[in-house]
Amino acid sequence: MRLRPSLLDPLFAPVTTLPGVGPKLGKLLDKLLGDETRPARVIDLLFRLPTGAIDRRPSPSIADAPIGEVATFNAQVTEHRPAPPTKAKAPYRIIVEDETGDVTLVFFHADVRHLLQTLPIGAYRLISGKLELWDGMRQMVHPDRILDPKFAATLPAIEPVYGLTEGIGARVMTRIAASAAEKCPDLAEWQDPGFLAKSGFPPFFEAMQALHHPPDLKAIEGDTIARRRVAYDELLASQIALALVRRQQKKLAGRATAGDGVLRRRIEGALPFTLTDGQRQALSDIHDDMEKPERMLRLLQGDVGSGKTVVALMAMAAAAEAGRQSVLMAPTEILARQHAERLAPLAEAAGLKLALLTGREKGPGRARVLEGLANGEIAIAVGTHALFQEGVAFRDLALAIVDEQHRFGVHQRLLLGSKGEAVDILVMTATPIPRTLSLTWFGDMDISVLAEKPAGRKPIATKAISLDRYDEVVGAVGRAVEAGAQVYWVCPLVQESDTLDVAAAQERFDALHEFFGDRVGLLHGQMPGRDKDAAMSAFVAGQTRILISTTVIEVGVDVPNASVMVIEHAERFGLAQLHQLRGRIGRGSAASTCLLLYKGPLGPVAEARLTIMRETEDGFRIAEEDLRLRGEGEVLGTKQSGSPDWQIARPETDGDLLAAARDDARLLIERDPHLEGPRGEAVRTLLYLFERDVAIRLLRAG
Repeated sequence: MRLRPSLLDPLFAPVTTLPGVGPKLGKLLDKLLGDETRPARVIDLLFRLPTGAIDRRPSPSIADAPIGEVATFNAQVTEHRPAPPTKAKAPYRIIVEDETGDVTLVFFHADVRHLLQTLPIGAYRLISGKLELWDGMRQMVHPDRILDPKFAATLPAIEPVYGLTEGIGARVMTRIAASAAEKCPDLAEWQDPGFLAKSGFPPFFEAMQALHHPPDLKAIEGDTIARRRVAYDELLASQIALALVRRQQKKLAGRATAGDGVLRRRIEGALPFTLTDGQRQALSDIHDDMEKPERMLRLLQGDVGSGKTVVALMAMAAAAEAGRQSVLMAPTEILARQHAERLAPLAEAAGLKLALLTGREKGPGRARVLEGLANGEIAIAVGTHALFQEGVAFRDLALAIVDEQHRFGVHQRLLLGSKGEAVDILVMTATPIPRTLSLTWFGDMDISVLAEKPAGRKPIATKAISLDRYDEVVGAVGRAVEAGAQVYWVCPLVQESDTLDVAAAQERFDALHEFFGDRVGLLHGQMPGRDKDAAMSAFVAGQTRILISTTVIEVGVDVPNASVMVIEHAERFGLAQLHQLRGRIGRGSAASTCLLLYKGPLGPVAEARLTIMRETEDGFRIAEEDLRLRGEGEVLGTKQSGSPDWQIARPETDGDLLAAARDDARLLIERDPHLEGPRGEAVRTLLYLFERDVAIRLLRAG
């Protein structure tokens, strides 16, 4: 099977192959667009669509230029007004005018020689920037563009606006995005001709050019035909990938795993609570799947605190009843160790041997675990990706459970079974997913939902408080600690930043340590593993009462005595992340409180997020609201070469496109199973273009 079409090679080249992008700018783009495994590529720029646009069409005159908006006009330079010698920090002003009025151009920390060259008295200039009134006079502070009229054609009438990072200005980003768009080839059509005729979609190349070179504001801000064309391409690539995964699953022989229920009854008897109806239904679904001769591929979706881990343990006990083994894989070492610690007593009560395996286990201890897995002595293994590395062998692996599914890609679901014969797969997520997304993201899976929480869980009082009241919050935390509570204090950064005005965990730890001494602990992802374990253990044991942390505690961490959560700069977090963080408290008998500290003024989206958090703890409602608020470019999606990364499609508004893409993908695979026909060849290019690696692997394997 041939590799990626050579026609796409320019798009998958590093961004440094673009004109004017050297090593320094390349590193900044790596930070903005790349990931830990590779540098930024041209295609990353191509699919990073504009977030807005600026109308730079010239006004007929200064009098007609809109106040309070970006204005563009032609004017003559009439006067330079340097700052008085006694006022060194005063700005440099330049007066420009036409027959209808004048505008003062204001420059702080001015390079006077440059201004004299750029704006000589008597010269005519095309000027563009935000026009404002100051003491009743028109002024423009640091104009965006100053051009000789003979170069007016180089100023785009509608200028796209892209997301930026420190060190990359708007003009540079616009230029390199345009260069990336120029690299887009004119590709053979992969869409169904009838659908194209009905929808009126332009060719892919024309759609991409329209998105990066918008003819008007509606081309950016509206639901344009060009965006819908590319969104449909993305959805179709995803649905073809899922259709191929479903077909592959049907090909794979299964193996029935049926137990007698003895171990499950022992575990249930050892539980300090009664299983919910949702847990019992999920267990029934899972056990029915495991007892069938087909392979199980099921998603267990539940809100924070809904009891997924107990369901996982009961499923693993069912495998053990049949004399087979199970693994539970977590995305982080902290969560894997916590799972092992929490599940070990219940497993022991049932007579099951459970072992932990992460990348940190070394020496004789690791060797004993590997031997126990190989000879079948260990029934349940808990760990990280280390469970599926070379050198780890199982005597008879029946069930693989992946916790926090959103951290892993679809192709990993297929690879999990390589450690055993016909391995059943159960994946779990504590991030409630709206139905539209679940159909797209998990379209190859059966789904069970835990919609209720175990009895006894108390509601969490959630309050939004301005950072101006920081001292009051510290006082309230002190009173809570004196009353016996434990407190999480979450910050968005590890170290203090010179460029971001947000709290850093180390800085906050230093400040609160002065108040509370050794009762304060620190935990973040950059700490060595053993230091993280020590910090978490001290908090679990109650030796530290306040844990200053980054979002490393977001997933799964369970300390029942922790009843206060402080999230600093809550306006910077998404709804799903805020909900996950809040879910770390409310797990014990004490009343719990979540304080959302924000720095005002809040934008409308941030304000809506905090309002929703105050109004509800229902993760499914929060997920729907999150989907509604985030909009284009931020919604989780179906990119299946690693962690989800929705690029263009918007499931909350593109439901009709999704339905059409699912039908088109199904029909295409039925008519051309290996995508070898005329349209199939173009579809292969589509899969490479949108990096649906799992589909490409399956096609290569035949």
